[in-house]
Amino acid sequence: METILSLCVGVGLSAACGFRVFVPLLIMSIAAYSGHLTLASPFQWIGSEAALIALAVATVLEITAYYIPWVDNFLDTFATPAAVVAGTVVTASMVTDMSPFLKWSLALIAGGGAAGMVQATTVLARGASTATTGGLANPVFATAELGGSIVASLLSIMAPLLTIGLVVLVLFLLGRKLLHRQPRSGASA
Repeated sequence: METILSLCVGVGLSAACGFRVFVPLLIMSIAAYSGHLTLASPFQWIGSEAALIALAVATVLEITAYYIPWVDNFLDTFATPAAVVAGTVVTASMVTDMSPFLKWSLALIAGGGAAGMVQATTVLARGASTATTGGLANPVFATAELGGSIVASLLSIMAPLLTIGLVVLVLFLLGRKLLHRQPRSGASA
């Protein structure tokens, strides 16, 4: 049961990496530094003081950059692969009692996949915002993404099963909306 809960925490934090790469890592670092989160032994450095400071600086820079129109779109070019890598590492850092092959396979598929799907959704939303408002509404999206990252990260640590349920529900609703989208025909009389 502990392995399943650890995996749920990891996947929840990974999904939060899709909103902001460094916010979940910072929250994870704070939780590990304060003793509220146990990391796999190769990843205990995440809970160190040096990592905490570095992640805090990176988080502030990332948050600030997303409030600058057009820079946010450019940043997505780098944030998309970074989110997948961060999601993979976050999930791997949470799983302790598992063979390395299975651990990294799950981390890549579940963690990297969750981060990638969330990041792809945010990239599409920001692109639509930029196209329709010239980037003027992008700070609203930046605030929503930041809030989503913080809430998902905190919930992942405090209530991992609830977080996984919410992630599955959101992905289901998004998938359903995309699959039921019918192209409009121009044949209306």
